[in-house]
Amino acid sequence: MPADERFAVRRDRARASVPRPLAAAPALSGLPLTGGLALRGRLATGARRPETPRGSGRGGPAPRPPRTGRGGGPRRTYERARRAWDRPLTAYYVILGSSLLITVLGLVMVYSASMIKALDISKPATYFFGKQFLAAVIGSALMLLAARMPVKLHRALAYPILMVTVFLMVLVQVPGIGMSVNGNQNWLYLGGPFQLQPSEFGKLALILWGADLLARKQDKRLLTQWKHMLVPLVPVAFMLLGLIMLGGDMGTAIILTAILFGLLWLAGAPTRLFAGVLGFAAVIAFLLIRTSPNRMSRLACMGVSEPDPEGGCWQAAHGIYALASGGWFGSGLGASVEKWGQLPEPHTDFIFAITGEELGLAGTLSVLALFAALGYAGIRVAGRTEDPFVRFAAGGVTTWITAQAVINIGAVLGLLPIAGVPLPLFSYGGSALLPTMFAVGLMIAFAREDPAAKAALAMRKPGVRWKTMRRRVKKRPSGER
Repeated sequence: MPADERFAVRRDRARASVPRPLAAAPALSGLPLTGGLALRGRLATGARRPETPRGSGRGGPAPRPPRTGRGGGPRRTYERARRAWDRPLTAYYVILGSSLLITVLGLVMVYSASMIKALDISKPATYFFGKQFLAAVIGSALMLLAARMPVKLHRALAYPILMVTVFLMVLVQVPGIGMSVNGNQNWLYLGGPFQLQPSEFGKLALILWGADLLARKQDKRLLTQWKHMLVPLVPVAFMLLGLIMLGGDMGTAIILTAILFGLLWLAGAPTRLFAGVLGFAAVIAFLLIRTSPNRMSRLACMGVSEPDPEGGCWQAAHGIYALASGGWFGSGLGASVEKWGQLPEPHTDFIFAITGEELGLAGTLSVLALFAALGYAGIRVAGRTEDPFVRFAAGGVTTWITAQAVINIGAVLGLLPIAGVPLPLFSYGGSALLPTMFAVGLMIAFAREDPAAKAALAMRKPGVRWKTMRRRVKKRPSGER
């Protein structure tokens, strides 16, 4: 084919490939056809670049997520609760609030549970309540004093408190000075209606002295050796246990043993050493229980639902009756039936059963929740501090309160033997209330010693808030603002 014909064929094919509106436009018919077809197509058709939504391009703001409702859903609520719990002053307020609520609720239940007992011994109905209220006032002063004391002063008081406690516990065994209550020789007569049980202060003494001892040894890096971990902590604890067992108080001895194990656990005792001490204590406890008919009868009352024909397990069975008759919300405050002579010790060891009868399951769960909050706050204080003394002391106090609460409530529920220990901050008994409230003040002081908590408390002072929040307005020449 000749060159002219080949050129004509190519020209016709090119014209055929041009869009019809473009081919009909006279102004564009003379433009070159190579490299500009796409541009001519845009001009001819009037097509525009599709617009992208605002904010979806590079560098623009991200699109807003769809709203899920006013509350934000359960995940947002959980995040808010977690941030509130992680605030510096949370442990401080939880310890203070839960301990005061337990004490106030305990005063109400002591009055309700002890009225019939007081009238039965020819005393006014407020007899036991008045003594408990006086102990609560003194204990509140001790708690405030302990909360305001620096940590160095607490450490300085460890040895004097231990020496005074040991002296009083020895004095209990002196004939004519010590007195026996319910078969236990562990009381001192103070005159009038007041008595003192020095073994209750032995718990606080062991915690303070043991925490100071372990902290000094940790500073010297001696706790890696088992002999420094055990001596003299375990011998001194066994001395206190021996003085307590001379009076026959098995329940207090169990609490003191739990405190000892808690201190060893916090000190990082190896499993073999911990198991060895635990096994030795279990053997001694078995021998003490086996050789005492009273303790064997208490062990046999676990899980009973009714007393035997000879009257055994009467207290354990009627404790279950009181809890069972309470229902969801109880029979009403003051309307208990078991406190009318059926349930022994309704205002001391078995006050939790009267609480279940009068306030129901809601009341007992509230008490359990308060103790759980107090225990968790104590664990938080012990876990977040860098001071070894604070860690050991806070852990020891938390072990003391939680272990005693578990043993008391477990005995009322029939899950554990009746050990004869009061419910901390709740049951009647000034000798138990005073050292416990001082220990709560100790934990409050530890919670205040945290650097973040110190800064938060400093910002809450009235002078600081006024200086930071007031508006600074310049005075006008006339004196008006």
